Amino acid sequence: MKKLRILFLITEDWYFWSHRLPIARAARDAGFKVLIATRVHRHKERIEKEGLKLIPINLARRNRSPVKILLDIIEIVKMYRREKPDIVHHVAVQPVLFGSLAAMISGKTAVVNALAGLGHVFVAQDVKTRLLRRIFLAAFKLAFCGKNVIGIFQNPDDLKIFVDLGVIKSEKAVMIRGAGVDLNLFAYRTEQTDIPIVLLASRMLWKKGIGEFVEASRILRRSGVGCRMILVGIIDPESPASINEETLCKWHDEGIIEWWGQRDDMPEVFAESNIVTLPTTYGEGIPKVLIEAASCGRAIVTTDVTGCREIVRHNENGLLIPPGDFKALADALKYLIENPQIRAKMGVQGREIVEAEFSEEIVVRQTMEVYKKMLLAKNKSSEIKR
Repeated sequence: MKKLRILFLITEDWYFWSHRLPIARAARDAGFKVLIATRVHRHKERIEKEGLKLIPINLARRNRSPVKILLDIIEIVKMYRREKPDIVHHVAVQPVLFGSLAAMISGKTAVVNALAGLGHVFVAQDVKTRLLRRIFLAAFKLAFCGKNVIGIFQNPDDLKIFVDLGVIKSEKAVMIRGAGVDLNLFAYRTEQTDIPIVLLASRMLWKKGIGEFVEASRILRRSGVGCRMILVGIIDPESPASINEETLCKWHDEGIIEWWGQRDDMPEVFAESNIVTLPTTYGEGIPKVLIEAASCGRAIVTTDVTGCREIVRHNENGLLIPPGDFKALADALKYLIENPQIRAKMGVQGREIVEAEFSEEIVVRQTMEVYKKMLLAKNKSSEIKR
C-alpha cells in the first residue's frame, strides 16, 4: 500500500530543524512519507539521517522582484506535481503565500498554512506599511480560500485579526500555541553563577530589541549593577533589520555586552544564565526561546506584545514591559538582578506553565489531529466526486 505523503515547505533548514522536526518525526512514525522542501545550509545530513526526503529550493528573501516571485511559484508548482503530496504544510508567511497559490494550480492536495507570527507588516503604522498590509491581507485571503485548507495560528491575537478581517473563516482556523519544547532536553535547572547573567538569544536583528538591550546595559553599568549582558545568536545578512558583525564586535570590545555568536547547546546556555530577556518589537507567534527559557526555570523580561504575553504572565513567571522602552527594560532587569528569591520563584512558575501548556507532546498531538481531520475531509470530497 502506497504511503501517504506530507511535504513541509519552509524557508530555512535551520528553522525546520529547530521548530518543526518533532512534528515531522511524528508524521514519519505514523507511516507518512515525509518530504522537506527548504533552503539547505548546514542541516542536510541531519535531516536525511532522520529518514526524511530533503528537496533543496531557493525561495527569495531579499530579491522579491515580480520575476523572481513568479519563478519561485513555478518551481513549487513543479515540485507539487512531481511529488504529489497528500498534505502540504506551509510554515511562515512566504511559504504560505507562494505555496498556497502553487497548491491551487497543482490541485489535489490538502493545505496546512501555519503562521508563526505576522511580522513587522502587521505591527508598524507608517503609511507605506499600512498599504503593504492591505496587499498582504488580499494575498492571505487567496491563500486561505481553498476548500481543504486549515490555518494554524500560535496566539489568539493573530487568529482574531484574520477572522475579524474576513481573511479566514473561524471554522478553518486552529490555534496551536508555539512550536513546543522537549521538557527533558530543556530541563529545570537551578541557577549556577554568582554574577547574574542576563541572556538575549535570537537572530541579531534590531527589531528583536538588540538596541534596547545594549542601552539597558549601559544604564545598568552606570548604576553600578553587577551583571553580565550576553547576546547569543547568528547574524542574518539577508534581513534588512540585521545588525552587522562590526557593530556587535564593537559593543563586545567596549564591554557593553558579550556576544557569544551561534550556540548549538542552548540547554547549557540557559543553565549558565539567571535571567532571559527578549525586548522584541516584532510580530511574534510565541517565541520558542521564551518557552525554552521558562522550561529551564528562568525568569523572563519581555515586551507586552502579541505572542510574548502568551508565555510570560506579568509578575508570575516574568515581567512585561512596553516595547521600545530601554529604561523600563533596565529597571525590570535591575529588579530581578537584585531579587534572586523572586526570580527563582518566577522560574518555578514558568516551568509549571510550560509543562501544562507548551510541551512538545501537546503541540505534536494537536498538529497530528489537524492532519487526520484534513485527510478525512479530503477522502469525503473524493467520494462525493465519484
